[in-house]
Amino acid sequence: MEILPNMNCHEDLLRLTDEKRVQLCQEIREFLISSVSHTGGHLAGNLGVVELTVALETVYDTSTDRLVFDVGHQSYVHKLLTGRREAFDTLRQFGGLSGFPKPCESDTDAFVAGHASSAVSIALGMARARTLLHQDYQVVALLGDGAATGGMAYEGLNDAADSKEPIVVVLNDNEMSIGRSVGGISHHFSRLRTSEKYLGIKRWYRSTLYSIPGGKRIYLFSSRAKNRIKHFLLQTTIFENMGFKYLGPVNGHDVRELITVLRAAKDLQEPTLVHVVTKKGAGYGPAMAEPTRFHGTGPYDIATGKAIKKPAKAPSYTSVFGEALLNEARADKRIVAITAAMESGTGLTAFEKEFPDRFIDVGICEENAAGMAAGLAIGGRKPVFAVYSTFLQRAIDQLIVNNALMNLDVVFAIDRAGLVGADGPTHHGMFDLVYTRMVPNMRVLAPSNEAELVNSLHTALALGGPFAVRYPRGEACGVPVPDKPETYEPGVSRLVREGSDVAILAFGNMVEPANEAAAALEEAGLSARVVDMRWVKPLDTEAIRKASETRLVVTVEDGVIAGGVGEEVLAELARQNEKVPVLTLGIPDRYIMQGAPDFLMHELGLDAEGIAASIEQKLEAL
Repeated sequence: MEILPNMNCHEDLLRLTDEKRVQLCQEIREFLISSVSHTGGHLAGNLGVVELTVALETVYDTSTDRLVFDVGHQSYVHKLLTGRREAFDTLRQFGGLSGFPKPCESDTDAFVAGHASSAVSIALGMARARTLLHQDYQVVALLGDGAATGGMAYEGLNDAADSKEPIVVVLNDNEMSIGRSVGGISHHFSRLRTSEKYLGIKRWYRSTLYSIPGGKRIYLFSSRAKNRIKHFLLQTTIFENMGFKYLGPVNGHDVRELITVLRAAKDLQEPTLVHVVTKKGAGYGPAMAEPTRFHGTGPYDIATGKAIKKPAKAPSYTSVFGEALLNEARADKRIVAITAAMESGTGLTAFEKEFPDRFIDVGICEENAAGMAAGLAIGGRKPVFAVYSTFLQRAIDQLIVNNALMNLDVVFAIDRAGLVGADGPTHHGMFDLVYTRMVPNMRVLAPSNEAELVNSLHTALALGGPFAVRYPRGEACGVPVPDKPETYEPGVSRLVREGSDVAILAFGNMVEPANEAAAALEEAGLSARVVDMRWVKPLDTEAIRKASETRLVVTVEDGVIAGGVGEEVLAELARQNEKVPVLTLGIPDRYIMQGAPDFLMHELGLDAEGIAASIEQKLEAL
């Protein structure tokens, strides 16, 4: 008899025997492998936390206790156990089940999670609120080892230990972030995991005590004896030095042991860290063999693990960038590539293979990456920091103070600009046009196709100074890339289409739909000029002046309207004292939920049909 269909809450789990919980874990794995093969999603990480999540949901009642996920893409098992199994066929789809915790979806979701390293700080805030209000619930932060490389995690841990608030931090140590974890902290975890002398003695100590009456309880609470053993064989852990009670390492795939240790942590009622060792992709061979690919996967064949997808008509922008940077690096030995745990995601795998000494992965530490880039530039290198738009938000201070203030030769290659799709509001690159163009000394390019991307990267490296080159996720336009890149003149746009009634000033990814909208308007008797503005900063002021000669100026961008480049065009028209109606199109002042990018663009009126309709409506109102 299947167990999973009857698991919807904490009480259901409490009724299970140890043997039934083991069976439940197997059913969950089978369900996830099958379900995600159709919908796509974050598979490897969720397979790795099956036993851990079952144990957490058994020990804690998430309808009242607070379970704070860090990144949140490992929340699928939690969702399955809290009444959302039937909705899994809508995972990451518009109007469907989110791929991340979402309080409006269930009261068992404590907090929206999407960016790494924040869980401990959020959980500590909840614990302090609990104490101030004299309430009675438990607070648990689930922190990944990759997220534990981020500085915010240690700010939270340091404060939590000092606060003495009863809080449990569960460190899920799978040796991976998206790629393999790097840095001194990773080595520290590795030492804790792999000290065979310590672990061997620990296993002997446990088995000996378990063999005598009452020994299990003695084992759990004989911390002094265990700590003497551990401190003799290992250095004191960093967490103990901070002031945490440290329990571990614990086998993350032994649900019985996990429940036992988590109950002990709960009973301690002090800042406690439980170190759990898991395997990403556990239980599914292809995901264990390729955890990075199965971190976030599209539909796949269960038997082989091979992706099921339509043949691409053009390479991705990410791969075009990776090849272009590789070519630039072959010609200029000063170029250094930097990533924050996103080597494959940002197209740098080939770069690392060819130039390992000029490739730097800092882990999930965007602030460190941006700050270090400044130091590299001061040292005579030409750093290129390849980073997703949403994650660069975390390093705005370093971009402003460490790089732009000193006018350093640093390129920020901003991948996943605009709407990214199924990951939803925590991952959309909606704000980079605002936070890059506002900074003095920054120059910003928004290429409209893969050829423009190659030329834009070349321009940024050739001209020097702080540069942002932003480009979208997914398939490019199918335009041939130049064998010899050209250097663009700052503030000079590209005329795509001539017209006299309307001038559409389009930025980056919006040039193609703007041109299609112009073709549709022409059929309706309207002549529309289309300009690939190319430069977000400095703007082409002459192109803006010429646009004012038409009946209507339209700006189109795949970023937020509020503070966006369209508003700067309005300001420039005012400076030129040009009095012409202006229509600014972009992302409205709200967060955009998950969904296929094409669908979202249509919903927002940013596809060709929507742009044309908005222009016709505006002209009718004049």
